[in-house]
Amino acid sequence: MLTTTKVDTFKNLIDGNWSETQSGQTFLSINPANKEEIVGVFQASNEEDVRQAIDAASRAFPQWAATAPSKRATILNKAADILEQRADTLAEELTREEGKHVNDARNEVLRSAQTLRFYAVEGQSFTGETFPHDDPNMKVSTEREPLGVISVITPWNFPISIPARKIAPALITGNTVVFKPSSDTPLIAFRLVEALQNAGLPKGVINFVTGKSSDIGDLLVTHQAIKAVTFTGSTAAGEDIHSKASFNTRTQMELGGKNPIIIMDDADMDLAATLTVNGAFSLSGQACTGTSRVIVLQNVKDAYMNRLIEKTKNLKIGNGFEEGVKIGPVANERQLQNILNYIDIGVKEGANLVYGGNQLADDQYAKGYYVEPTIFTGVKPNMRIAQEEIFGPVVAVIEVSTYEEAMEVANRSDYGLSASIVTNSLHIANDFTKKIQAGTVKVNRTTTGNLMNAPFGGFKKSSTATFRESGRVGLEFFTQVKTVYVGY
Repeated sequence: MLTTTKVDTFKNLIDGNWSETQSGQTFLSINPANKEEIVGVFQASNEEDVRQAIDAASRAFPQWAATAPSKRATILNKAADILEQRADTLAEELTREEGKHVNDARNEVLRSAQTLRFYAVEGQSFTGETFPHDDPNMKVSTEREPLGVISVITPWNFPISIPARKIAPALITGNTVVFKPSSDTPLIAFRLVEALQNAGLPKGVINFVTGKSSDIGDLLVTHQAIKAVTFTGSTAAGEDIHSKASFNTRTQMELGGKNPIIIMDDADMDLAATLTVNGAFSLSGQACTGTSRVIVLQNVKDAYMNRLIEKTKNLKIGNGFEEGVKIGPVANERQLQNILNYIDIGVKEGANLVYGGNQLADDQYAKGYYVEPTIFTGVKPNMRIAQEEIFGPVVAVIEVSTYEEAMEVANRSDYGLSASIVTNSLHIANDFTKKIQAGTVKVNRTTTGNLMNAPFGGFKKSSTATFRESGRVGLEFFTQVKTVYVGY
C-alpha cells in the first residue's frame, strides 16, 4: 500500500517556466528501499512537451552562444554553490529515490558540484589552434563553436553526477540543452536543473522533461533541431538511439560493461578480495564499471576464494540511511527480477553457486528490492553469466592456468569498458595495460570509479568509439571546428 502522506508534484521546465505536461498524466517515483513510499509525482510527458522544449532551446541558442564564457562560468559556479549548500538535503532525497547509502549520495552531490566548477574553468581556455604556413600575409587558425541543441539522456545509477558531466560541458561551450532523466530518479535530476535555473541560467537554455523513453525518447533523437545526443545506459538502448539519429546528429554513448579483474598468483590475496568486493558489490552492483568477472590463476584460487567469501559475508545489507550498510536495494522490481533470472540462468548453466543468490524479503527487507551478493565459481567463459551484463551484485569466477589464458578470457567479450589486474609484477602490469581491450585500465585498483578530470569511455560495444566523456576532452563532443584563413 502506497503512503498516504502529502507528496509534492514536480513539473517540467520549458522555456524558463515550470509547467505541467500536455498529456495531463503523471507518474510516481518510488523509494526502492520501501516501495510503499512515494518520493514524488512527476510529469508523464508526451511528444508535444518535447517539441516545445526543443523549440525553446532553439530560440535560446543564438543569445547563449554569444554570451561571454566568463558569464557562463559564473552561472555554473553559482549552481555549484547551491548544490554544496544543500548537499545534506539532496543526499537524503537521492537515497530515498535511488537507494545508495546516504554517505555515497552526499559524495555524489559534492562531486557534481565539483564537475560544474571544473568545466567552468576548463571551458574558458578551450580554444582552437594557429597553424604555420608559407604566406607571410596570411593567418590560418581554427575556432571552436557550439553545435546547437543537445539532447541529454541519463540513467538512474548515478542520477546527478552523470547529468552534471554532460550538461556542464554542453553549457560552458555555448550549447542549449533538453534533458530527460531516468524515470526512476527524476527528483535529483530536477534538483540539478533547479540549481542551474536559480543560478541565473537564461530561459530556454536548459529544458527538463520527464517521462518514458518509449513515449518521448525517439523525438529527442530524431528531431531535426537536435544537433547531438549524449546518452548513458544499456548497449541495446544505445544501439537503438545510434540507429535512429540522423546523419548530421552527433552521438556520444557510454554503454554497458562486463568488466574483468585478473588475480595473478603473485597478488596480495587480501587486497585482491577487497578490490573484488568493492568493485562487484558496492552500489549493489549497479555500476557500468562494476566487476562482474573474476579471472583467477588456479594455483591461488582457493586462497583467494576463502578471503572473497569471508569479506562478502561481512557486508551489511539494508536501507541507505542505516549506519554501516554497504549494499542497498536495487533500483526497481524490473531490475530485481532481471538479477534473479540471471542467477537462475547461472545455476542452469552448471556454474557453482557458492554464496548468496537469494532475494531478501523478510523483516526489514520486506518492503524493498533486496538481493544477496552472489558468487559463482566453475564458470566457463562462454556462459551467459560470463558474457551478458547483469547490472547487479553477481560475480562470475573463472579459473585459468596462465597469464596468457587470463588475457584471452578477459578480452573474449563484446564489451570493453573497464578492466583491472592485481599483481606485484611491473612486467605483467605493463603488458596488461597494453593488451587489454578496455577504455579504462587499472592496476591494483577496482574496476569502478573514474576521475572527473580524466577521459572516460569504452571500447567495442561499451561505446560508439566517437567522443570521450569527462576531463578536458569532454568538451570536444559539444563543439565543431571552423578553419579560418585571413589574408592581409
